[in-house]
Amino acid sequence: MDLTLRVWRQAGPDRPGAFEEYRARDISSDASFLEMLDVVNERLTLEGREPITFDHDCREGICGTCGIMINGKPHGGQPGTATCQLHMRKFSDGDLIVVEPWRAAGFPVVKDLMVNRSALDRIIQAGGYIGVDTGSAPEANLIPVPKAVAERAMDAAACIGCGACVAACPNNAAQLFTAAKVAHLNLLPQGQPERWDRVEAMVETMEHYFGSCTNYGECEAACPKSISIDFIALLNQDYVRAMRKNRAMVSRG
Repeated sequence: MDLTLRVWRQAGPDRPGAFEEYRARDISSDASFLEMLDVVNERLTLEGREPITFDHDCREGICGTCGIMINGKPHGGQPGTATCQLHMRKFSDGDLIVVEPWRAAGFPVVKDLMVNRSALDRIIQAGGYIGVDTGSAPEANLIPVPKAVAERAMDAAACIGCGACVAACPNNAAQLFTAAKVAHLNLLPQGQPERWDRVEAMVETMEHYFGSCTNYGECEAACPKSISIDFIALLNQDYVRAMRKNRAMVSRG
């Protein structure tokens, strides 16, 4: 396959950026999108030109670092697929492919296609933990967890924190990410002691960096793990309850 890439190049967060065109020649249809970028970068290096900077790590759809806008869609728009899982057979010979970084105020560009997603880490730091005894491993059946609850929690825990939901949202909202991170702890018995403090702290941290959800639904469509927006409803319910419970505790104190 011979392709034309229109790639966003930006030397740094405070530098202006612009699109530049590159030819991607003799690309195998079995190559992943990131492997195609590797081929382009190798040729740029051999020509003495600076390669394209982009995030990547596991290349197995687990780490969430491979976030790229491809033809205006996070991860390329293939349902349930991260960029590293997107194969070139989804494109046609001669295609023009526009490649750019996440476009969100909460994700400032570091360089080229790489953005700073530390705002998501700050949301996790605000409440993404549980208080448990350390030491030897507990008995497996010490805390019974209903099967339906365990499966629902695992659905939420599938979030890889890539930020596609933010990039796809017209408001740059991070509700789906935050809802998934809150739900996979709040649904389980082990997460109950910090439940109300957790949801309030994580939501308020989220609101500091990202926009507000108005139920466009673009986040669910863009999510490479197909996480349901139903978790946003659970987040909102828990947040309202947390506000009531936490304020009631303060007034009693």
